[in-house]
Amino acid sequence: MDRRSFIALAGTISAVALVPRWAHSEERFAVTMSDEQWKEKLTPEQYRVLREEGTERAFTSPLNDEHRAGTFKCAGCGLELFASDAKFDSGTGWPSFFQPISEKAVGQSTDYKLVMPRTEVHCARCGGHLGHVFDDGPQPTGKRFCMNGVAMAFDPKSGK
Repeated sequence: MDRRSFIALAGTISAVALVPRWAHSEERFAVTMSDEQWKEKLTPEQYRVLREEGTERAFTSPLNDEHRAGTFKCAGCGLELFASDAKFDSGTGWPSFFQPISEKAVGQSTDYKLVMPRTEVHCARCGGHLGHVFDDGPQPTGKRFCMNGVAMAFDPKSGK
């Protein structure tokens, strides 16, 4: 492959990698809204993370230090994602969990934004970007679901 063809191919791959997964996906979600509706519902930072696949700065989410019993839900649609008993301190600066509440709560796709493939995690009901999952977590799963706190809301268990 000559240099010009290589540069054109690299540019095309880069452009595709920068488009949010949900923008070019044929996948349908139970909760769908227009961009304007999402912007009305979410804060600008929530919109950037959930709808544009952004990442919040490490150590900025209050949910990173949340240790009460309860449930972490999608900030976009309220779907229950993670139970507090699956949360652990990964030291990364983002809320981390070793498993979701249910395999049906989250979806996964491959993300090439940093050139190396990563496994992106999104809400199974609205498609909102939550974070990424890695294979360096604690037992029993060995997984680290590294989530953006701004993409979730915490619901403490009442009366317990």
